[in-house]
Amino acid sequence: MTSSGATNRETTNRTQADLETTTMEPADPKAAGGEGSRYEQGMAVRRAVLGDEYVDRSLKEADDFTRPLQNLITEFCWGSIWTRPGLSPKVRSLINLAMMTALNRPHELRLHVRGAVRNGCTVEEIREVLLQTAVYCGVPAALDSFRIAREVLREVGAGGGQR
Repeated sequence: MTSSGATNRETTNRTQADLETTTMEPADPKAAGGEGSRYEQGMAVRRAVLGDEYVDRSLKEADDFTRPLQNLITEFCWGSIWTRPGLSPKVRSLINLAMMTALNRPHELRLHVRGAVRNGCTVEEIREVLLQTAVYCGVPAALDSFRIAREVLREVGAGGGQR
């Protein structure tokens, strides 16, 4: 018996029942609590970093299968993490560039290079982060990230290397 008088089996059964009735899906954005909700705060940050066009397209393309993921991303990634006071959006962007390189996520890297520029990161800062990844993530990962970053930086008119 446990200190509360319940046997281990009773506790395990109760825990399993709790898990079966609990969902990890974020709140429905319509019922998320209005403008001050994590979802609404996250949407504002997401739009500021990634741009309305990208966010609108992501939301429009969401269906019944992918909509819960879009809600989760908005509420938790953008609303719970990006709104925290400990790091500036610029620093968060630089961290994301390193993580996307380490994880070999070129689509997300492309997106976050644009976000980094929006958040005030310079070409030099982006280059230094990618050089750092060469040492810690491997040269092949850094080479791919340099190629992608140069292409995006040229697209957004931020330079990215002249011949």
